Amino acid sequence: MRWEQKVQFASLSDVGFRRRNNQDSHTAVLSPDAETFQTRGHLFIVADGMGGHAVGELASQIAVETIPHVYFKNRTDDIPAALHAAILDANTAVHEKGSQNLDFNRMGTTAVALVLGPKGAVVGHVGDSRLYRIRREQIDQLTFDHSLEWELIRHGRMKPNDQSLPEIKHVITRSIGPEAEVEPEVEGPIPVWANDTFLLCSDGLTGLVKDAEIGAIAKHLPPVEACRLLVNLANQRGGSDNITVIIAQVGPLPEGAAPQPDEVPAEDSESDPFAWLWMGGLWASVLTFGLGVVYSMRQEVERSRGIVLSTLSLIAFTLILVFWRRHARSRIADTPTPSVSTVLSKAYRTASAKLTVDLLAALAKSESDMKQSTITEQWSLDTTAQNTASAAATNALDKKQWTVALNEFSKSIDLLMIAWQRHRKLVAARDAEAKEKEANEKAAKNGK
Repeated sequence: MRWEQKVQFASLSDVGFRRRNNQDSHTAVLSPDAETFQTRGHLFIVADGMGGHAVGELASQIAVETIPHVYFKNRTDDIPAALHAAILDANTAVHEKGSQNLDFNRMGTTAVALVLGPKGAVVGHVGDSRLYRIRREQIDQLTFDHSLEWELIRHGRMKPNDQSLPEIKHVITRSIGPEAEVEPEVEGPIPVWANDTFLLCSDGLTGLVKDAEIGAIAKHLPPVEACRLLVNLANQRGGSDNITVIIAQVGPLPEGAAPQPDEVPAEDSESDPFAWLWMGGLWASVLTFGLGVVYSMRQEVERSRGIVLSTLSLIAFTLILVFWRRHARSRIADTPTPSVSTVLSKAYRTASAKLTVDLLAALAKSESDMKQSTITEQWSLDTTAQNTASAAATNALDKKQWTVALNEFSKSIDLLMIAWQRHRKLVAARDAEAKEKEANEKAAKNGK
């Protein structure tokens, strides 16, 4: 990856519908100049705190403050080693804080950190917060969940498609803070291609939104809109946990820059720019051979010419084919191999990131369900704007303009979610007022 490749990113964190506090924390630190980028790259972090109320919130906040501070101060040129050391320091900081107060005892947090640097992407993580890469029509999970469920699968005690019990699924086997020592998992550098999209998130998203949905939305919407739609979907489906998302899209290579082997897809880097000339020569030989056959079927004078033409075209076809194959072999031999330090990515899970009719149908149903709730519960909704977006989405579906439909559904659902959140606050305020009134009445009776 190059310094000149601009990274477009967005982030969003939401408390969800079931929690009172947001225990997630996140940060993004972009290198301010080319020199810093060459040694440290851009850093993105998501942390999901554990321990209840302010304890988990404090743990995740310490992690997202400590990791960048230590990472950027480290003088080593080894990015994976620097990231590993920074996560270890975060563990020490959280553990020491937890040891100072009984209320903070065994507080902890997950963390996933992504570095986009000159040699590619480096990921470090502890826990079940995830990093995904969306490339072309595919989404790959690049982190292994440190959970009991995934450990059972790794050791053959469970199959990936088995339905696990909730108490198994949400048991974390590794986290920052509870113990004095922890072993972060650091992988990379992983080759980064132009237009790759990386997504970091807490399990509040992945517990409710499928990988294929995450991939399609992150691929086909700008980062800001994609973050909002993903969080809205998680909330619309229950919002059982805090939800945090960071999306970072890598820009194109600088104009005129020659791509390195790790910076372009293998099939693109190995393609022959003169292949069309070789193919043209082969087709010309075939056509000439056919013309010779036609001549050979006519009068005797033209027959001899046809035989000569067919023979020469057959010889030309053979020579072109032989030289083309030699040329192809020489190109493969001359292609530089990636450096030994490069670690090719290994996806732990893969899904399609294609924008499908099924996903759009699911969004249409979510929109319809929320719209029905606005009527029955009398939400305060910007009806004109929502109807306009909904009609545009339906029109785009009819015309099979899938990306336009996705964008319009995103707008419509966002307007509905704003109304829903506003309604929830009003209901909560009324409930609090009623409880306060009831408490005052009881106090007045007791006073008498």
